[in-house]
Amino acid sequence: MVAIIRRPSWEIAERLATPESVYLNRRSILKGMGFGAAAALSHGAVVAAAEADPTADLYPAKKNEKYKIDRPVTPEEINANYNNFYEFGTSKDIAANAQNLVVRPWEITIDGLVEKPFTIALDDLVRKIPLETRLYRHRCVEAWSMTIPWAGFPLKSLVAMANPQASAKYVRFETFLDPDMASGQGNFLYPWPYIEGVTIEEAGNDLSFMVTGAYDKPVAKQHGAPLRLHMPWKYGFKSIKSIRKISFVEERPVGLWEALQPSEYGFWANVNPEVAHPRWSQATERVLDTGERIPTLLFNGYAAEVADLYVGMDPSTLYM
Repeated sequence: MVAIIRRPSWEIAERLATPESVYLNRRSILKGMGFGAAAALSHGAVVAAAEADPTADLYPAKKNEKYKIDRPVTPEEINANYNNFYEFGTSKDIAANAQNLVVRPWEITIDGLVEKPFTIALDDLVRKIPLETRLYRHRCVEAWSMTIPWAGFPLKSLVAMANPQASAKYVRFETFLDPDMASGQGNFLYPWPYIEGVTIEEAGNDLSFMVTGAYDKPVAKQHGAPLRLHMPWKYGFKSIKSIRKISFVEERPVGLWEALQPSEYGFWANVNPEVAHPRWSQATERVLDTGERIPTLLFNGYAAEVADLYVGMDPSTLYM
């Protein structure tokens, strides 16, 4: 009998991964692509250099070879200068504004339906759980995409640390609230602070990742430093940035975007090319660094890993 080996959707030959020298060669990339964001990046680099990050010695984190991608990593310079971070403004060019984010001291509170609520400093948390690097796809609900070498730890490790009660059905995430620091939070059209939630089963999936770094160093402020979530099979707005509080709850949380416009941004937010956003199609996506338009994959290409979470659900509801 011949054994048939099924490879996970994220596993490809190592030769197809982008060489480290390519995505780190910042000067040649900027020159070749004509990007004018070098000034913003330089400003961010100066500010970052002035802040002593006590976790810097943890990077680069060891690469987990199980998590690979099927196209080149998005160059850091592009990723660093095209971001959604509404706490600091509605423009994609918010990297400079995001440098106002004060990331030390930073504590995370774990509460709700857990054995014993606690608060822990980020600097202590990252030394309790081994960090690793994973290559992940990222798909925005706005129909653009990128690929990122995130560093961090599985969300399920934090769930285990919290030891939730059996009645906990959801995990609720909450970010900071400081309008004096984050000018965007002065916009009263948005129900601040940013809140998001996932089911306890989704939180326990191997792909769910707590991000503390990217591109072989602590994660940049515009990406949601010092701690953010990444759920690679969901639209990006589910991956909450700059997390301050994680609560285990029985009732389903209502996220910021769902509260603002439930007909467009629902709880599940799973990538589904067959379900259009009310104002645009989700059948294709624009690759951020090349401009190429490619077909969108169900669950962003991670169906083999997460489809079992939604057995029995109507596929057309997975976006909303």
